[in-house]
Amino acid sequence: MEQTNKNSLYDAIYDVVRCVPAGRVTSYGAVAAAIGAASGARVVGYAMNHCHGVTPVVPAHRVVNRNGLLTGKHHFSPPGLMQQLLEQEGVAVKDDKVLSFGQLFWDPMKELAP
Repeated sequence: MEQTNKNSLYDAIYDVVRCVPAGRVTSYGAVAAAIGAASGARVVGYAMNHCHGVTPVVPAHRVVNRNGLLTGKHHFSPPGLMQQLLEQEGVAVKDDKVLSFGQLFWDPMKELAP
């Protein structure tokens, strides 16, 4: 992927993730669908891995896999930081999984619809 295209794609991903409210979570696939890349969940993961230090801040800790698992936790330093950040926002996590995932799920396709 060309660097310019990658940057604009990552910027679109970051814009969606910045909209996820504190205390809510979304999934890599939901973010991908919201930017028109329905099969781009992996790209969203790559973008989350590279967002540390990006301004404005991207709340990558609010993006989990489709089952509510903290699959990106190893990209935080320390790895327990992702869970800690979620819990500070009132999101309960047990065994690396968001409890009440269905209730806390924020769907950008619905929430950002015109």
